[in-house]
Amino acid sequence: MKFGDILLSALRGVTANKLRSILTMLGVLIGVGAVILLMAVGNGSAQRVNSLITSLGTNTLTIRANGQSSGSQEITLAVSKKLAAAGLGHVKLVVPEATTSLTVSSTSTSESDVSIIGTTPAYFSVSTATIASGASFTDAEDTAADKVAVIGSTLATELFPTGSALGQAITVDGDSFTVVGILATQTSTGFTDPNSEVIAPITRVQRSYTGFGALTELMAEAKTSGGVTAAEGELGVELNQLLGVSATTSSNTSSTGTATGAAGATGAGRAGRTRGAAASGATSASSLPYSITSASTLLSTAEASATSFTVLLAAVAAISLLVGGIGVTNVMLVTVTERTREIGIRKAVGATRGAILGQFLAEAAILTLLGGILGVIVAVFLSQFEIDGTQPVIIGYSIPLALGVSVAIGVFFGVYPAGRAARMRPIQALRSI
Repeated sequence: MKFGDILLSALRGVTANKLRSILTMLGVLIGVGAVILLMAVGNGSAQRVNSLITSLGTNTLTIRANGQSSGSQEITLAVSKKLAAAGLGHVKLVVPEATTSLTVSSTSTSESDVSIIGTTPAYFSVSTATIASGASFTDAEDTAADKVAVIGSTLATELFPTGSALGQAITVDGDSFTVVGILATQTSTGFTDPNSEVIAPITRVQRSYTGFGALTELMAEAKTSGGVTAAEGELGVELNQLLGVSATTSSNTSSTGTATGAAGATGAGRAGRTRGAAASGATSASSLPYSITSASTLLSTAEASATSFTVLLAAVAAISLLVGGIGVTNVMLVTVTERTREIGIRKAVGATRGAILGQFLAEAAILTLLGGILGVIVAVFLSQFEIDGTQPVIIGYSIPLALGVSVAIGVFFGVYPAGRAARMRPIQALRSI
């Protein structure tokens, strides 16, 4: 029996019971569509995180206390100034940050738990925060601890819904600040909204809210992307001297005290700051009073996490594809039972076991292939829409992979019913008529 004849016979078998075939293909459709779409969601999420981290600039570094520092080993504003004035060859800027959360009010409304960031004007050069209207506070205003602030776009709209916030007065925990600038809208990720924050001179924030102790973190910018590693080493050596870290402690850790894990993902979205605690190596975080994390470290860790996340999503979706394959087996077993007479007659007139086997395998493959193609169409259509804020990005190889797996599953699960049909003896098949 020729291949064309087997294929034609299989098509007739598939169309003989249209509703059953449609329901079988629906199971495969859902499985294939889920695999492609969930892999696309994972890929889109990975690209989004990567773009946020990349936007920080590959020459950005973050220095945070490891949670065990105290007294002379605290990273304070004085340490920040000495670090900036040290003349490190590969370091361009060092920017301090002191952060807290307070209630911010206007004359008509108030917002609670707003992030208050105390820093210097250089912050707007290192971070991804850009000013859409107005201007940053100046070095003179920072030195004088003036009550001026730059606020996020969302906060500006919430506090002043009927007009511009620029030049208006806001109250931060009872203190009145003048709004001198409004930030451009930023992508929101993590646990805080970068569009609902107040950025003010660090001298004022420390004087009024946080005190003059340890800073939340330092941001540093290397002069070039290629000099990040060298800048990281220089910062580590200088910090060891400023904080009085012994040579023994330093030698038992990485030479720079670099945290090898990822900082909290919140930092990528909030103007290039790492807000989560950095996961460090076995010895560096436990021995050094600080950790240094570069954007490239975050990027590599995020890529590894995204790959694992995508694989996990694909594995979950593959379960539905497996269920669809089991449905194919069920349908083919019913088909073989219903077509016992046809099998007996065909064998009686000379059809070989290979021809019978090929026909039923072809039917299973056709069902899964058609279901797979429809699944691809549905997945491509749904990928045009954002899912929970993430734009799915279809991975090129996921389409042929899902189609190939669906056909393979159809053939695999069709082997038993097809083999059962091929093994029938003509006399037994005809006896059941």
